[in-house]
Amino acid sequence: MSRKPMVRPGGRSARVQQAVHSATHELMAEIGRDGLTVPLIATRAGVTPSTIYRRWGDLRELLSDVAVERLRPETEPEDHGTLADDLTAWAEQFLDEMNSPPGRAYIRDALLGDPDGSNAGQCSDYAAEQIAAILARAGDRGEATPDPEDILDRVVAPMMYRLLFRPSALNAEYAGRLVNDYFAGHVG
Repeated sequence: MSRKPMVRPGGRSARVQQAVHSATHELMAEIGRDGLTVPLIATRAGVTPSTIYRRWGDLRELLSDVAVERLRPETEPEDHGTLADDLTAWAEQFLDEMNSPPGRAYIRDALLGDPDGSNAGQCSDYAAEQIAAILARAGDRGEATPDPEDILDRVVAPMMYRLLFRPSALNAEYAGRLVNDYFAGHVG
């Protein structure tokens, strides 16, 4: 059974989650992921191991929760003036971040400790939110806006497949080509 922390804004629950997430990041930086244990994280966070087991279930689920939080975009996509330019810049940055060693580790952790698929769904929602922001901005400029699900299927999904199963030759040109191919075939 998957345990997902139910965090209310503020309060003890949020403080515990923040302390445990911070302790996990600090320890990963100091000793590496392979050296992590629930008791070590609990000691650093100032909580009991049972608190972590009760909220997250096990180390894999905790690492998955931490990874999902780290994969959350910190800023809105940049405005480059046109839908095509905005989407190209976003796709290139997305691929660069996900293809980096930390990005790959976070993807792995997010999926490994995710028995019910909710973390994968949350990561997908992050990409969908970023695309929605790009499309809203394009719509405000008077540009025709395609279906966001189509962009997820034709641009994001191929990048994620390649990240997971065929990681060679992943670069900005690949991301740009996916966007160009999308616009060549779907937007007039």
